[in-house]
Amino acid sequence: MRVGVPKETKAREHRVGLVPASVRELVQRGHAVWVQASAGAGIGASDADYEAAGARIVAEAEGLWREAELVVKVKEPQPAERAWLSSGQLLFCYLHLAPDVPQTDDLLRSGVSAIAYETVTQPQGGLPLLAPMSEVAGRLSVQAGAHCLLAHQGGRGVLLGGVPGVAPASVVVLGGGMVGTHAVAMALGLGARVTVLDRSVDALRRLWMQFGPALQTVYATQEAVEQACMQADLVIGSVLIPGAAAPKLITRDLVRRMRPGAVIVDVAIDQGGCSETSQPTTHDAPTYVEEGVVHYAVTNMPGAVPHTSTHALNHATLPYVLRLADQGLAALREDAHFRAGLNVHAGQVTHAAVARAQGRVHTEALAALA
Repeated sequence: MRVGVPKETKAREHRVGLVPASVRELVQRGHAVWVQASAGAGIGASDADYEAAGARIVAEAEGLWREAELVVKVKEPQPAERAWLSSGQLLFCYLHLAPDVPQTDDLLRSGVSAIAYETVTQPQGGLPLLAPMSEVAGRLSVQAGAHCLLAHQGGRGVLLGGVPGVAPASVVVLGGGMVGTHAVAMALGLGARVTVLDRSVDALRRLWMQFGPALQTVYATQEAVEQACMQADLVIGSVLIPGAAAPKLITRDLVRRMRPGAVIVDVAIDQGGCSETSQPTTHDAPTYVEEGVVHYAVTNMPGAVPHTSTHALNHATLPYVLRLADQGLAALREDAHFRAGLNVHAGQVTHAAVARAQGRVHTEALAALA
């Protein structure tokens, strides 16, 4: 199979779909890999490194997109890239379709089979291709939040860990999944007072067992969310419903009642955000102030640490890429957990949560593949 690895075009996105070591694995199996020139520059991988692994370097993006049978990248295809998709092509990347109607429209029109990293499941539970970036985003969310709390960034001027005689910042984490767990670890490590809220008692029990009484665990009723956010210096939104739009746990009225200069880091922004006041931002302009609260809502947070992120992502995705290249769509037909990643196929929406979020007709993935 001809596998294409384009250079990412989203603002300040320096990750790359395949590292040279992954390319070598594909080439050894007899596949042709085309890599766009300088695609790996953000992680220190030169064109020569890719050529040594057996890749062909392609100068222009359009030719790569039009000729590849399987396109492997990181972030969702941008509008110009979607114009180059074609029927029968396989696309494997993060898609986050639920809040993105224009992207869904373009994928449906193209006839492509679009497989989303973030909805692939595994037998023991969890989302194996979302997990590594959730780990990175959870840790980055605390770093970003601490920076936004600085006075010259519009924040309250609070040091996350405090100093002797001065209380540390209050950090509230909404959601105790992978992002939330790593956010808690970072915030506690920096000395903050940390509260995590979740509707799963099992998740709260797991977190309490992991971090002990230094972490405050609270069941996430609406009243509990409101009380925690109003007392917080930093709120990290890390709620996730796989494939679906994020629930709006933070209303505009609640933001209005938060402390002036408090910070919301909305990690759920890829799925529409968990605050009514959240709007997608970029690394070039990561924050804005709404109702007196600083909002950080960058849609590709892990792109800020591309070396760490790309290698962590490749470790998770490579087995799936190899199966797609070896077997094509048959890899999805025989594996229900891999098939859960199929969001769009041949003009049909094949993920129930995406269809529900956008009010579209849902076709069950196995039936669509048949």
